[in-house]
Amino acid sequence: MSALLEVSALSKRFGGVQAVMDLSFTVEKGEILALIGPNGAGKSTVFDMINGVYPPDSGRIVFEQADITGLPPYEVAHRGIARAHQIVQPLSDLTVLDNCLVGACYGHDDLSLTAGRAVVREIAELVGLGDRLAMPAGQLTTAGKKRLELARALCGRPRLLLLDEVLAGLNPTEVDRMVEVILRIRAGGVSILMVEHVMRAIMQLSDRIVVLNLGRHLAEGSPQEIANHPAVIEAYLGDSKLMAAVGAERP
Repeated sequence: MSALLEVSALSKRFGGVQAVMDLSFTVEKGEILALIGPNGAGKSTVFDMINGVYPPDSGRIVFEQADITGLPPYEVAHRGIARAHQIVQPLSDLTVLDNCLVGACYGHDDLSLTAGRAVVREIAELVGLGDRLAMPAGQLTTAGKKRLELARALCGRPRLLLLDEVLAGLNPTEVDRMVEVILRIRAGGVSILMVEHVMRAIMQLSDRIVVLNLGRHLAEGSPQEIANHPAVIEAYLGDSKLMAAVGAERP
């Protein structure tokens, strides 16, 4: 069976900086795959190439056995890939419902406004915003805006969701609640590729982890395998920090 997403020998340079070099990995159907590494490792550049912000200099991106390399973001969204960004920028003067309608009407299914509203209500309940659909998005808390970012992406009915540091800026209680939401999203049939620095959550959520360092593939394996990988500990995580994260109970 083919992987849902196949990234093969992907490379990207910005001037004199080699951001990503000869990177390959897969995301399987129903999987949560984490992409981790120190700042500047190339993680966001990988996301930018997958969802069409930048074309790669070389390599291929195949989604559901179709080559999507270099397609623009709107076409990638129509194919079934959505992205939730680290820095949330909701349409502050519009309601939560109207923000989510943007995702519903311009996502994979090109829904009408009527059909889109039904999807928005369903997704809002899933992420915990069901009672705030009429609220202006600008009045949400930081955690609420993170949930809105997730909801807007999910309303596009993706089969693969790219989560770009959606836990950044949340307190421990909010992180735990967001972990529960992400697990519900996966249970609903959406595969997930995530970039994240909150290691406790990474260890709880991930089926596999790919580690980048200086734009290159450093290691790959289960959370426990990565936790005990000497090169990973040396390059990125730090022994005490990682082992404390591994000690967190996996759901």
